Amino acid sequence: MSVLEVHQFECLSDNYGFLVHDPDSGSTACVDTPDAQPTLSALEEKGWSLTQIWNTHWHPDHTGGNLELQKKTGCEILGPRNESERVPGIEMELGEGSTFDFGAHPVRVFDVPGHTAGHIAYWLPDDSIAFVGDTLFALGCGRLFEGTAEQMWNSLGKLAALPPETVVYCAHEYTQANAQLALSVDPGNGDLVARARKIDEMRAQGIATVPTTVEVELATNPFLRADVPAFQRAIGMEGADPVEVFAETRKRKDSF
Repeated sequence: MSVLEVHQFECLSDNYGFLVHDPDSGSTACVDTPDAQPTLSALEEKGWSLTQIWNTHWHPDHTGGNLELQKKTGCEILGPRNESERVPGIEMELGEGSTFDFGAHPVRVFDVPGHTAGHIAYWLPDDSIAFVGDTLFALGCGRLFEGTAEQMWNSLGKLAALPPETVVYCAHEYTQANAQLALSVDPGNGDLVARARKIDEMRAQGIATVPTTVEVELATNPFLRADVPAFQRAIGMEGADPVEVFAETRKRKDSF
């Protein structure tokens, strides 16, 4: 089985688009469509033909290019069944437990509500890759626009339970700002301090901080550490329910 190639490119002001290509079958998927033109340019640059769109949630900066790309390439649009009425052009509705094959590569789908009510994530277990949209960010998580803190904590738990080597592709370049909040709530975390310093260096050189890994996020992302005693002590909530700790961390980020 061939190794998948993931091509990451910038869209809009701070979005990332991702092309996933299987050399054996020639299949190419685009994970979310912030803007059709950068996607078409990336396809032309790589010499790939788009066969599928994998939408994670309905927000326009993730589905805005769906119909134009579908019209120009004839690609199939896959997306969350619980938001299907809000995903332009959706043809295959997916949710918790859904599976499909991308060439010879299996893809598993998780419901990860919180940011939106029907948000999904895509995990390719044989390739150790996950596409998580706006649920999990490098050093952060999505705002709770449509869901509750408990829903988001449970959703993050699904992603945190993936193998630690899993490469996580999130949809925005928010890491430097996220690091500042993380340092304010977990200042004694040496791994976090070192990571934040490296992030500043990367961004100064225009280097993307995405993707990340499950292992790195477990060690440094405060939104995955609400059940860790050291973090609970750091935020002044030792022994509290992890959902409450998560909610307080998210509240601080919202007003940071």
